[in-house]
Amino acid sequence: MRVCTTGDYRPFTHREADGSYSGIDIKMARDLAKSLDARPKFVATTWKEIVDDVADRRCDIAVGGVSITLPRARAVYFSEPTREDGKTPIARCADKEKYDTLERIDTPGTRVVVNPGGTNEQFARAHLKRATITVHPDNTTIFQEIVDGRADVMMTDASETRYQARLHPELCSLHPDKPFTFAEKAYALPRGDEQFKEYVDQFVHLATHDGTYAAYESEWLGRPER
Repeated sequence: MRVCTTGDYRPFTHREADGSYSGIDIKMARDLAKSLDARPKFVATTWKEIVDDVADRRCDIAVGGVSITLPRARAVYFSEPTREDGKTPIARCADKEKYDTLERIDTPGTRVVVNPGGTNEQFARAHLKRATITVHPDNTTIFQEIVDGRADVMMTDASETRYQARLHPELCSLHPDKPFTFAEKAYALPRGDEQFKEYVDQFVHLATHDGTYAAYESEWLGRPER
């Protein structure tokens, strides 16, 4: 089973130095493959290319914190959602009062950093007109840009801000319980294979209701104490 994943979005997908993958959705993909008496073959992709890779059948499924959007849904199927999420800011804790609303973020001099090609960049460009937006190509090091003072804030999924705030004590996730947007995460599937989609839907439904997904999530994701 060919599994496309970016490997740069903890806690859902992370490519280790030795080329192996870890993360919540990586474990789910391994379970899915096992349930089908198959072996997972992880295929590296990017946020810019992930939908095309699924649509063009370079992989059988894409996992790793993929957000459901209507433009993406025009090209691929989405499974039953794995979790709810939404865009919220992460900033240095010393600045958390400055960047808790879009109005405060969208001011001249505010340096907003985004990773290229995904919903984070789309959200920032749609809502920010006066702040400076900088694209940082490596999503695994992007939060260090804020820690080191080269950027002020990033808006990404609340789940990621919580995880990164645990990794970087200098950073605070701002109101992750009340994000700016509503979104759901799911797995992307090629259009046309109705039987496979129905099977993945059932697999996700069971895993998100029998404690399997929650157990994997608890290994990675928690609320930072502030």
